Amino acid sequence: MFTGIVAEQGSVKSLKPNNDDDSAVLVITAPKTGAGLELGGSIAVNGVCLTATAVDGDRISLDVMGETLDRTTTGNLRPGSNVNLERCVPAGGRLDGHVVQGHVDGVGELLERENRGSWERLRFAVPQRLARYIAEKGSIAVDGVSLTVSGVSNAGEPEQWFEVGLIPTTLAETGLGQLKPGGAVNLEVDVLAKYAERLLAFTNPRKPANAAVGRQDGDAA
Repeated sequence: MFTGIVAEQGSVKSLKPNNDDDSAVLVITAPKTGAGLELGGSIAVNGVCLTATAVDGDRISLDVMGETLDRTTTGNLRPGSNVNLERCVPAGGRLDGHVVQGHVDGVGELLERENRGSWERLRFAVPQRLARYIAEKGSIAVDGVSLTVSGVSNAGEPEQWFEVGLIPTTLAETGLGQLKPGGAVNLEVDVLAKYAERLLAFTNPRKPANAAVGRQDGDAA
C-alpha cells in the first residue's frame, strides 16, 4: 500500500522489451528510493506498483507486464524521463495522503492549467467509466500523487473532468509541475468507492455480478 506522498523524482535509464513476450524491464536511478531497498520490494512509479528485480546502488530494475505497458503511461517512458517514486508504507507508518494501491484505473489527460499566484489549478479529462468515482473534496492519485479534488464536471456532461490545486511543494517536487496540456497521467480513484459499488451490485440478484465494476477495454492494470 502507498499514500500518494512522493519521495523523489527518479530518472529513467531504459525501458527494454523482453524478446520472448510482451513484457519489459524498466531501469531507473533513484538515490533516495534505492537506499535500503531489497529484491522484491515494491515501488510506485508514476502511481504504478512495480517490484524491484535488481538493485545496484541507486540503479533499480523493475519488471513490467504487457498489460501494464498497454493500460498505463509506463509504455511511453523514455531514457531521461522523470518519474514520481514512492516506497510502500511500513506497518505503523503515517498515512499522510490517502490509501493508494498502485493499481491504475485509467489514463487521464491534462486539459488546462492556470497560475493562481503561489499555486496552480489543473483540469484533467477523465474516462467516462471513472467519473462516477470522483467526488469534490474526495481523493485521487494522479501519477501517484495524492490530491484533493476541488471541482468536478456534472454527471450529464459528454466530456468528464475534474480539477485539483497544486501547492508550491507539489509543483516543485513532482512531475506534475512540468506537465503540459495534452500530457497523459495515470489515475487511481478511491478504492472505497469501487468496493461500495461492488457491494451494491449484489443487492440486485438479477444484475450480473460484474456489471458494475467488471474490466472493460481500456481499463488499466
